[in-house]
Amino acid sequence: MSVSGIFARIVALVGAATVVSRRMAGGTPEPAWGSAPAIPPAKPQGSIPTLKMPTATGWSGGRKPVAAPGLKVNAFAAGLQHPRWIHVLPNGDVLVAEASSVPRRARSIFDYAMVSTMKRAAAMGVSANRITLLRDADGDGVAEIREVFLEGLNQPFGMALVGDTFYVGNTDGVVAFPYEEGATRITAPGRKLVEFKPGGHWTRSLLVSPDGRKLYAGVGSLSNIGDQGMEAEEGRAAIHELDLATGRSRIFADGLRNAVGMAWEPRSGALWTVVNERDGLGDETPPDYLTSVRDGGFYGWPYCYWGQTVDDRVPQDPAAVARAITPDYALGGHTASLGLCWLPAGTLPGFPEGMAIGQHGSWNRSTLSGYKLIFVPFADGRPDGPPRDILSGFLSPDERASYGRPVGVTLGPDGAVLMADDVGDVIWRVTGDRAA
Repeated sequence: MSVSGIFARIVALVGAATVVSRRMAGGTPEPAWGSAPAIPPAKPQGSIPTLKMPTATGWSGGRKPVAAPGLKVNAFAAGLQHPRWIHVLPNGDVLVAEASSVPRRARSIFDYAMVSTMKRAAAMGVSANRITLLRDADGDGVAEIREVFLEGLNQPFGMALVGDTFYVGNTDGVVAFPYEEGATRITAPGRKLVEFKPGGHWTRSLLVSPDGRKLYAGVGSLSNIGDQGMEAEEGRAAIHELDLATGRSRIFADGLRNAVGMAWEPRSGALWTVVNERDGLGDETPPDYLTSVRDGGFYGWPYCYWGQTVDDRVPQDPAAVARAITPDYALGGHTASLGLCWLPAGTLPGFPEGMAIGQHGSWNRSTLSGYKLIFVPFADGRPDGPPRDILSGFLSPDERASYGRPVGVTLGPDGAVLMADDVGDVIWRVTGDRAA
């Protein structure tokens, strides 16, 4: 075994021992869910990380996710390369961004442990850097046509179409391409509209305003809690707004450590997002969250969380803490909630209107969380009640293996729910159990 392999095994053993000791010391906390979550006091973990992540195995032997009662699931497309995000074109073609985190130089034992853990879980590796087009021409719920739509990209993630312009959220900026309806491939060069700093949280989700005039982009932080100084975080941990007519961009809201999926709530017209919170304070502290986003709003990172709860590890800014907005709905600690999609009432039988959320799953807590596609019901423009499972069964019973990990979620051309699974390399399709 190489030196690096020996060191990786030592790191894994240390992480496992830490998990056991923390479980014995504090037990398993109740999940922090809902609009008034019970968030345990912070227990800073110091330089020894809590690491627990299942080994990625993929799906085999006919296994597939477990659909909630009244629902069924089938593979819309399989054999992809780390599919992360989905966009449906007006003609019904389904686009899938295939990209991955890439290994980085370790700066500390925590970095080394994280990289080693992520590689084992298939969360880091060679990035395909392309967008694939899927077409279900015969309407049977399975895509039989597959084409490379765009390639040579830089960790593509978010996608959007406005008129005859197709936008891609690369990790280093938003790029615009000409698009013709029905085209299965774009070969024309792109035009960069705005630049973002790569590294750290690399995903760049995109959402078009209802009037088609603005484009919103989520840009995550470089680090956990501003570890390399706030100058390095300039323009990050924010949602940016790009005016498509003038080309001007501005920060719409900040203090959002890693805002990924975004969606419009149709009753209020509000922008909503899911945010991955900071690490190293405990299994449920702080929770990831779903929140509406105010223009000019500040949501606490890195100084505080869930309103004005101060993070003592960070050099403080009392004025920033004082104006921090409390999120709307807690999603549990370290669930890595990434995908977000508004579901009108009746999209899935027995489900009211609300948000579908792809929870990628934890890697840095003593008991696993996430690894589900969940639903949060809404009423009068606000979350209304506990979450419900749409898809589960992504983990083996002993939690040592993951068959898949949920990421992006959207509505398919036939009204079914589509979800990207970047470990199983599948796009799953969810319908009522009597649907075609």
